[in-house]
Amino acid sequence: MSVGRVLLRTTVGGLFIGHGTQKLFGWFDGYGIDNTAQMFGSLGLRPAKAHAVAAGLAESGGGAALVLGAGTPFASSVLISTMLTAIRTVHGRNGPWVTSQGWEYNAVLIAAAVAVADAGPGRPSVDAALGNELEGPGWALLALALGVLGAAGAQAVSSLFPEPEPEPTPEPAPDLAAAAEPGPAADDQPSPESAPADGDDPAS
Repeated sequence: MSVGRVLLRTTVGGLFIGHGTQKLFGWFDGYGIDNTAQMFGSLGLRPAKAHAVAAGLAESGGGAALVLGAGTPFASSVLISTMLTAIRTVHGRNGPWVTSQGWEYNAVLIAAAVAVADAGPGRPSVDAALGNELEGPGWALLALALGVLGAAGAQAVSSLFPEPEPEPTPEPAPDLAAAAEPGPAADDQPSPESAPADGDDPAS
């Protein structure tokens, strides 16, 4: 049994399953698909809901494949792609440190995914049971390259869709309270009878 490799892939893959189901279903205190889509749209990922669904499926499906050790280099590439997209859209501008919402956590997950692709899934795993353990530096580099292509593809798809038009600023509503205030009462107006006639002396 490959204790280190099994522990690494089950830990990393399990966390990705959690993140994916947060996006898709709102599990584990997640936002769910509609709120995730709204957030993705604000990050420039268009169409937003399609990107949200794709990210959720990539993280949960890729994480599950990594836990099982099934198609390990390809599972790693899917997870690498999502982390590179997260760095590009959110964390890259904040520097490396996670305390400032930086990209260090994403980089660690990318390195772990590449390491699993390099070392292989170990035993027990689906790949080992099928006698199809794909491992070594070539597979690791392929996983990294496919991850880069996946992230670039997400950016390219977003560029095909125009940014939504900003919603027009609504005009201020009329002040109905002021409009409803009554004007001077008719009784307060001077009547013609009470007004002094021309030539009359008001003091008389």
